[in-house]
Amino acid sequence: MLELTVGIGGFGAIGAKVARALDLNGLNGGMPGIKLVAISARDHDGARERMRDMTNPPPVVGLAELAGLADVVVECAPAAVFAEVAEAAVEAGRIFIPLSCGALLQHPDLEGRAAETGARIIVPTGALVGLDAVRAASEGVVHSVHMVTRKPPNGLAGAPHLVENNISVENLTAAKLVFEGTARAAAKAFPANVNVAAALSMAGNGPDNTSIEIWADPGVSRNTHTINLDSDATRFEMTIEGIPSPENPATGLLTPLSVLATLRGLVSPLKVGT
Repeated sequence: MLELTVGIGGFGAIGAKVARALDLNGLNGGMPGIKLVAISARDHDGARERMRDMTNPPPVVGLAELAGLADVVVECAPAAVFAEVAEAAVEAGRIFIPLSCGALLQHPDLEGRAAETGARIIVPTGALVGLDAVRAASEGVVHSVHMVTRKPPNGLAGAPHLVENNISVENLTAAKLVFEGTARAAAKAFPANVNVAAALSMAGNGPDNTSIEIWADPGVSRNTHTINLDSDATRFEMTIEGIPSPENPATGLLTPLSVLATLRGLVSPLKVGT
């Protein structure tokens, strides 16, 4: 069986769960064909301490060092350091799996450079549903893609768009529309909150032709995304309600599982879905 080595950039709510799932002989026994060889974290000593419960904790290295150690680089770090890990992985010709999809939209040169170096950029499904259907529809003519995101207010708190426009989401008693625009604008306005919009736009009609509404909604306890697509081949509506991570309400519990499914798809002899 083909074995791929993996480095994880970021050891927060997502990275830690992925690392523990890949821990060889650990609680879940690891993943056949996948070997975790390194992780990166802002606080190296803190990361080592939090890995004490792992059977085979990997070394902690700098973000840019991951590409020299692993075949696959998984990025789940803050968007502010995206370029550091992304550029190194692409330059080294690695398989690059970014979770900060919104940041990927801000670096359109990476795709062209990947074609030159032999790197592959694979965006996982993350917290969305139905990306296979969106990708299939985009092989034809897509007329419109619209997404409505509703999050508990604390899942949006601190987003640049709210801070810059003095929009408060505290003590809400009713749902509040805090953003309406394109997926590209949403990714810049909410870099830690709506990577799903960027992933949807890349799968479908492009970041400038995908519209999104973002609501701070005290009436929901889950991150809820409803997508409407109209094309020459199909028309559908789909909704997913993701449970927020206790460690970081801006992301969901499904996201690290999506990374694991993506990694499994790289080595599995059977892959279901596009």
